[in-house]
Order: sequence, then C-alpha cells, then structure tokens
Amino acid sequence: MIVFDLVCGAGHRFEGWFNSAADFASQQERKLLGCPSCGDAHVRRVPSATRANLGAERPKPAPKPTPGKTSDMEGKDPFAIAQMLYSRMLDDLLTKTEDVGRDFPATARDIFYERAPGRAIRGQATDEEHQELVDEGIPVARIPLPPKEGLN
Repeated sequence: MIVFDLVCGAGHRFEGWFNSAADFASQQERKLLGCPSCGDAHVRRVPSATRANLGAERPKPAPKPTPGKTSDMEGKDPFAIAQMLYSRMLDDLLTKTEDVGRDFPATARDIFYERAPGRAIRGQATDEEHQELVDEGIPVARIPLPPKEGLN
C-alpha cells in the first residue's frame, strides 16, 4: 500500500491509500476519487512530507490505543484495520441514522432551526444544496456510500 497526500479543487487536503501509483492514476482517470469534505472529483496529488533516517533509531513511544480497535485486529496490517473500522463506521451510520432521501436539505434545515426534533439523518443533496447548507452554517458532511447492491 502507498499513501498519497491529495487535494481537491476547493483546496481540501486529505490522504488516499492505493495499491500503487498506477492504481491512483487509474482511479483518477476514471473519476472514482472524491474529496471527503465536499465531494469534488477534481483530485490531484500534492507533495508529501519526506522522512530521512539520520542515525540511530530512537526509542519508540508506547503505542496509543486506536479508537474502536479490538483484539480481532491484532497482527493485521494497517489497511485491513482501516477497512474493519470503516465497515463498523458504515454499519453505525446505516443503523443509527434516519434515511430522509432527497428531503435531506429541508430536513437538515428543520432540525438546525429547531422546527423538527433533533436526530441523526442521512440522505442525498446536490453539490449546490450541500454548499447552501454549509454557507448557512449547518453542519453537514459528505460520506460516500457503496451502492446498495454492494451491501448484500
């Protein structure tokens, strides 16, 4: 696995994990990449911080516990752990939120302005609707979900 630092057209920086540089290029050409903050598909690589070994190895600090990490993750590579954590997060997202579908922008506003009971919701919004919510100060996040046929 290789980790690249990426940036979208709106300037949001994030990391992407790929099998190779060719895998990144292929996904970029097919427009499969998207910014986790705004959904922008215009993603490009940016320079990463370099690491140089300049001498003796320093003692490593005690490992910090990973939130959500359980014993079934011990001995697994970081990518496998990331997949397991994503799967658990996705399961929580799908089971602990109400799907309001295309009514998402209106429902989010009703909850924010306390015209409806507060609750966790998910749904769809166009890029323009999403930006309008952000401009109003309504906290929303874009989270790409796999297609429903992939959830069986």
